Amino acid sequence: MPSQFQVIIKENLNQMSDAGATLFAERADRAVAQKGSFTVALSGGSTPRGMHRRLAEEPFNAHIPWDKTHIFWVDERCVPVEDPASNYGAARKDFMDRLPIIKKNVHPMPGHMAPHEGAVHYQKEITSFFKTGPHEIPVFDLILLGIGTDGHTASLFPGTSALQEAKQLISRVKAGTPNVNRLTMTYPILNRAREIVFLASGKGKAGIVQVILEKKQPDIPALGIHPHSGKLTWLLDREAASRVAINSISDRVT
Repeated sequence: MPSQFQVIIKENLNQMSDAGATLFAERADRAVAQKGSFTVALSGGSTPRGMHRRLAEEPFNAHIPWDKTHIFWVDERCVPVEDPASNYGAARKDFMDRLPIIKKNVHPMPGHMAPHEGAVHYQKEITSFFKTGPHEIPVFDLILLGIGTDGHTASLFPGTSALQEAKQLISRVKAGTPNVNRLTMTYPILNRAREIVFLASGKGKAGIVQVILEKKQPDIPALGIHPHSGKLTWLLDREAASRVAINSISDRVT
């Protein structure tokens, strides 16, 4: 695990969501104070969505600098935005449509495009926004990730070619449930982030959380996440953390 690594354990999903929204707000304030803007990449999934909904409530809705916040996505299914499986569509319903977010500050993955074209398009959008050179990789202030019971994160699934991608920042993949085409950020851009936060809740995630935090199975995709010079945080509820041998990571638990 990275040297800047911590595990935060809360009693339940509600407390987790509140802690996640608080972290989001603190990182936004810090980034805006330091450089005038805040860049974040979101994930789908039930646990991150709980935090997203909290962002639309007091005190976060009124105090986060939304006008200076730029929202991107870690992954997306290649479905119309109206489809219930769309991560962008879900985020709109959960919090964005209820907040004063400037349209040009929202950068959804083009799920309506053919997968290859969508991957190329989104990589160009990101590099253009960050004004990076041909051999530079953009650095996000915060990336929020979920975790699947198979150890996938973003749309980096076990056994897929995206796990070996070393050059492209965005890859296309067909995997998961539903088994549809997807776009996903790859390790090169994910691991350049200033901070990555994994969110996991419920007994159903306890097994995979244990495997990852105790490093019992090295080929799990989520173990490929290790920010090169940033911070890695695991935000869990008590159930998701229930099988972890806390003494093995006690110096990192808050």
